[in-house]
Amino acid sequence: MTPITCFGDQTVAVFGLGGSGLATALALAAGGAKPMVWDDSATRNAEAEAKGLAARHPESLDWSSLAALVLSPGVPLTHPQPHWVVKLAQSHGVEVIGDIELFVRQRRLQAPGAPFVAITGTNGKSTTTALVAHLFASAGRDVQLGGNIGTAILSLEAPSPDRVHVVECSSFQIDLAPSIDPSIAILLNVTEDHLDRHGTMERYAAIKARLVAGAKTAIVGVDDPWCAAIADDIERKGGDLIRISVERPLADGVYAIGETLYSAEAGRAAKVASLEGIGSLRGAHNAQNACAALAAARAGGLSLAQIQAGMARFPGLAHRMEQVGRLGQVLFVNDSKATNADAAAKALASFDTVFWIAGGKAKTGGIASLADYFPRIRKAYLIGAATEEFAATLEGRVPVVRAETIEKAVPMAAADAAASGLSKPVVLLSPACASLDQFRNFEERGRAFSRAVLGIPGVVPFAPT
Repeated sequence: MTPITCFGDQTVAVFGLGGSGLATALALAAGGAKPMVWDDSATRNAEAEAKGLAARHPESLDWSSLAALVLSPGVPLTHPQPHWVVKLAQSHGVEVIGDIELFVRQRRLQAPGAPFVAITGTNGKSTTTALVAHLFASAGRDVQLGGNIGTAILSLEAPSPDRVHVVECSSFQIDLAPSIDPSIAILLNVTEDHLDRHGTMERYAAIKARLVAGAKTAIVGVDDPWCAAIADDIERKGGDLIRISVERPLADGVYAIGETLYSAEAGRAAKVASLEGIGSLRGAHNAQNACAALAAARAGGLSLAQIQAGMARFPGLAHRMEQVGRLGQVLFVNDSKATNADAAAKALASFDTVFWIAGGKAKTGGIASLADYFPRIRKAYLIGAATEEFAATLEGRVPVVRAETIEKAVPMAAADAAASGLSKPVVLLSPACASLDQFRNFEERGRAFSRAVLGIPGVVPFAPT
């Protein structure tokens, strides 16, 4: 835990006790503050009180005595309209912040300049966060990994000069962290997302930009126009900037051509790392993640040899291009996190010979946008509610099996791939759909795929070198 002493002896309201909220309240209490907590769930309020916290409805509080409202990132701050508790705080002039902001203030008070790597982006931030943490840990550094990736930031050990915090930040969390100032910040990309919570693309991009604008070293992907403009603005203001790209060579920055990573300065480029043979970093989207992680690791003092060795041992994240096992030449890949066509496109682009398991609860547009990848698909095994919609899109272009469930699809795809005689066939779960027709979430769907794969006689579980 990171005790929050910067609000010592002050009363702080904490609204929302799911995820990070309870950790926030306990961290405030450990630092000497007086948290007043509330959640719409009576069960969560009872759990908080069982831990010695005071559960009080916000309308019963004396707001003139409150130092701050710490808001769960899941609660609307601005759009579609501010939550009633936000309006209540604003009407009394009480600042509204989140747990990331508490960490930032505590770091500034307790260990100014302690290594703090923060990562955001519409896509790829979890993999990049995990990879950055892995590189530092592989090099023997004391690493704390958390934030939006899973562990609440205030559940991590406190900042110190010899400890590296690697933290994934969502746009919701950044919006609640007005003074965020990482030592190293990564902004991977910005594409349309969460407009129900941010209103416009301009506001969404501006929130993402805050993370890198306040950083000592900013690492920015420049393959989309929003991030390219953000990078240019940082450069105009004299910030320490490292651009990254997987679409073109850069005169200054880190870029990838295929599986080779280059670093350039003043137009002079040198090869600095290779992703060849690293299955957990397969595909152009992972090359971008690797470029960002490499730049962060170098800025944090790691050598190229340490970085290359760490990348080679990176296991990847569960359900994100996760290599589950092999049956002879057949590779089984769990990409259950691909809940829309854009995400599935990245997986399909990574392989030449695909036996594709897809389907679930379809998103708007279905899979029509994946037509360029259909030649890579030897057969599609369709599951769930989207079966007939997807079958109609694939008709005459890709052979289709209406498999109904993952448990039926996996052995059929495995048998067909093994009998195909094709080079390096891949049985790929990349559903291009939400999971909610048959599963509670994409994780449960991914686990079902992995169980089915490992239940096939002769399958060897994948183990990274």
